[in-house]
Amino acid sequence: MVELGKGEVPARAVHTKPAGSRSWIALAVVLTAAFMQLIDVSIVNVAVAAIQNGLGASYSQIQWVLAGYTLAFAVLLMAGGRLGDRAGRKRIFLVGMIAFTAASLLCGAAGSAELLVVARLLQGLAAALMYPQVYSVIQATVPPERRGVVLGILGGIIGLAAITGPLVGGLLIQADLFGWGWRPIFLVNVPVGILAVLLALRYLPESRVENPGAVDLPGVLLVTASLALIVYPLVQGRELDWPKWLFALMGAGVALLLLFAVYEQYRARSGSSPLVRMSLFRNRSFTGGLVVVILFYGAFLPFFLVFSLYVQAGLGYTALQAGVALVPYALGSAVGSGTSIALAPRLGRPILHLGLALLILGTGATIWVVHRWGTDLHTLQLLPSLVLSGIGFGLTVTPLVTLVLAKVPLDQAGAAAGVLTTAQQIGSAVGIAVLGTFFFGLLGSHADSVTEAQVPKLKRELVVLKLDESVADRMIQQYRACFHDRANEKDPAAVPASCQAESNPPGGSSQIQLAAKVADVLQAEATRDLRTDFAEAAERTLFLQVGLFVACFLLVFALPRVRGQELSEFEERSRDTVIIG
Repeated sequence: MVELGKGEVPARAVHTKPAGSRSWIALAVVLTAAFMQLIDVSIVNVAVAAIQNGLGASYSQIQWVLAGYTLAFAVLLMAGGRLGDRAGRKRIFLVGMIAFTAASLLCGAAGSAELLVVARLLQGLAAALMYPQVYSVIQATVPPERRGVVLGILGGIIGLAAITGPLVGGLLIQADLFGWGWRPIFLVNVPVGILAVLLALRYLPESRVENPGAVDLPGVLLVTASLALIVYPLVQGRELDWPKWLFALMGAGVALLLLFAVYEQYRARSGSSPLVRMSLFRNRSFTGGLVVVILFYGAFLPFFLVFSLYVQAGLGYTALQAGVALVPYALGSAVGSGTSIALAPRLGRPILHLGLALLILGTGATIWVVHRWGTDLHTLQLLPSLVLSGIGFGLTVTPLVTLVLAKVPLDQAGAAAGVLTTAQQIGSAVGIAVLGTFFFGLLGSHADSVTEAQVPKLKRELVVLKLDESVADRMIQQYRACFHDRANEKDPAAVPASCQAESNPPGGSSQIQLAAKVADVLQAEATRDLRTDFAEAAERTLFLQVGLFVACFLLVFALPRVRGQELSEFEERSRDTVIIG
């Protein structure tokens, strides 16, 4: 959902509408672009373990691969809509699609984690140019009486991207095409992007706003700098051991956000077109809803990072098995979204409480399953809780924006929608930074308690091999030090010095067979402890996610009470100013 026109009374658009089959080809092109952008969020979730192993990426670099894309998408999203209004939607769409395709190629060819992070940032910026034009083209080329059908198709595509992303990603990684491992999840965009560009050149009509507002470049730079200064310390803090200058950076980021607000007010008073209309925040229901959106998406997207790492590193799943494990969530989401269309007008605000309650129950049930079964967990045991969580998500996400905007004046609805869409991406990026850092921190802080619980069992296994108790104790102490240091290592591919120490029992070559048996026991124990560590870290991170959903549940009381005819009339009146979805 993006701002169309200026976000005020819609500016008159200048465009040429294609007729007949050309119109549907043009729509197919922009809908394909929407699918590419959306699937590139979900497809990467199941690939994080493969990327980490393939490139030797650190935990913070994995966070940047995910958060960098959404952050870059967020900072340019509203400006991307304005650029399309001024320069022409077809032109900006082509620029975005070409850049997105090139960035996808760069992602697939990345030889280092650093290059992949840069390519993902470029991919997010390109998506921010391309994606707003999807909605603008729909408005410019589709008559109002047919727009509902097209928006329904778009909603189906959004759901399809959520469902197929993890599956397609798992299949591509499992297939290991040409020995490329995880790379085809990005390279698959290249032929699709080239075809979309060729079809757009021929069939997509040009359209623009006759009197568009100016692009607020200083505003874009201010919000970009402020968010970067806030998110960078959150991601890098654990790796850098939280030096004081990181907190200074976050303080500077908050100061720049305040400066951005002052500048936007000045720009509005001077008659220029601001990136964000600060007058929106005088509406308390909108401001409360904005906080709900940020917290909701800050809790939602990081779940898939944690879940993917847990089932792959903690349970030994392949990428395909991880993708299949997420299908119940996606199917539940589709059911919830479809149900909310019928229930939202009837219930109004309580539908959000219903959806969030199911999300809280579903996530709580997932926590119980992980705690109960730990490293022995199987996919079927997660199915009920994931379906319940998915239904809760679907019931919440579809009506959330409509209810947040319901009491916003119609002439500000477009601007408000643009702010909310940007807030979704910011919430996702900050959530990945915070919950990801929390999760990776737990892996290190709980390592000692994990190994301590296994000391008696490990000692029995070593003594059975006819090791003296003193030797067994020394080896256990050495093993625990190694496990601790590896769990706290910033680079998971690095081998700490404590893991390089001599681990063979005394006796030299005459004890080679015994040494091999001891090594097997220690390796098996390391695998068990690693999986237990991931399970316990995932369990505690999910508790934090539940806390965020509970906060959302309480904040929903700040949203306006609208239902029935009033809600339906709002959607109908706002259709030409803002697209709900």
